[in-house]
Amino acid sequence: MLAGLRLASALLCALAFGIPRASDALVVRENSRITLPIARRLNVTGAANLVKLDQARAKALKTRPKASTGVSPRATLFDTPVTNEAVDYVATVGVGNPPTEYSLLIDTGSSNTWVGAGKAFVQTSTTKPTGNLVEVTYGSGFVFGEQVTDQVTLAPGFVIENQSLGVAFDDEGFDSVDGIIGIGPVDLTCGTLFPAITDCVPTVTDNAFSQGLISAHEIGIAFAPTQSLEITNGELTFGGIDETKFTGPLSFVPITSTSPANEFVGIDQTVTYGSADTVVLPATSGITDTGTTLLLLASDAFAVYQNLTGGVPDNDTGLLRLTQAQFANLESLFFHIGDTTFEFTPNAQIWPRALNTAIGGQPDSIYLIVNDLGSLSGEGLDFIDGMTFLERFYYVFDIANSRVGFATTQFTDATSN
Repeated sequence: MLAGLRLASALLCALAFGIPRASDALVVRENSRITLPIARRLNVTGAANLVKLDQARAKALKTRPKASTGVSPRATLFDTPVTNEAVDYVATVGVGNPPTEYSLLIDTGSSNTWVGAGKAFVQTSTTKPTGNLVEVTYGSGFVFGEQVTDQVTLAPGFVIENQSLGVAFDDEGFDSVDGIIGIGPVDLTCGTLFPAITDCVPTVTDNAFSQGLISAHEIGIAFAPTQSLEITNGELTFGGIDETKFTGPLSFVPITSTSPANEFVGIDQTVTYGSADTVVLPATSGITDTGTTLLLLASDAFAVYQNLTGGVPDNDTGLLRLTQAQFANLESLFFHIGDTTFEFTPNAQIWPRALNTAIGGQPDSIYLIVNDLGSLSGEGLDFIDGMTFLERFYYVFDIANSRVGFATTQFTDATSN
């Protein structure tokens, strides 16, 4: 009965769309691929809970529900309080005709695209109901709404027709954005609709490729470290890669076969520390995820890392804190992914000191961005290589060939933090 009342209420809410204002986005289009500028933003409301947010997301990823119930997930959230995302990368995407532009969080850890969290959705002549509701629960919140199809404009002249997307009636944890553009594996959308609980939802990348808008079924992502609260310093390329954004060879590995990491953009890797090649995390499976801020390791591996670095937990930030002398002695981490080893330098392992106060820290302190996943290794998802890792490398999700690529960039060895 309660589910039925919420269903009726949700359908009534579908009539209450607001009308925001649109603006133009800067893009680069070349040879059947399109590159969108993406902005990195630090949300000072959520930043003080950085570790808790990432750990809650990790828990949600590992235990995500397999099917929608058609009931708002407000009552089924994890124990961690709902708080806004602390750090995110957003792209400007248009929906409808004429298009209304929304700032959408870029997420490889989910695949549903939806709007309406901040700016109200504007219904146009191209908006068509599907008869379904949609619900997705994230570690930092949830969305519950109506599923529609509509035009999605990534750039002038680059329009995806009949893209299925959600329109939020109820959401929490996304006050700083208008929604999410999910670019992870399409299987993550299966079971998110109601009553069509067995249906999957083609992603924007899937439809861009099937409609001939892009020639390659892949995504290239370039992030960069920053010392600003908000800056446009990255790019998202649909349908190819941007060779100007990386310096070394692009090395690919297959999506891991280990569950549950294989449901995401998952890989196998080994992590070692320093010139002694001390094993921190033996060969295991985990995921790459643009929606996670930190670099998270299984609890037993994190304990090894903490012992090697001498870092102590900081009560204000939740991060490990180093003294100046400890930082001077900090050595690189090495990520052995396939046949390639990627060096993660001492500077890459620390939070940008210019942003210390934004996360509740002290201006002159040194904080490590490697933290505890919140579970022991051996569970099939033993690490998350989040944004602070991905900012140092060029990152490719090759959907057609079920593989992930990495390459060094001009920022791999940067000392800007």
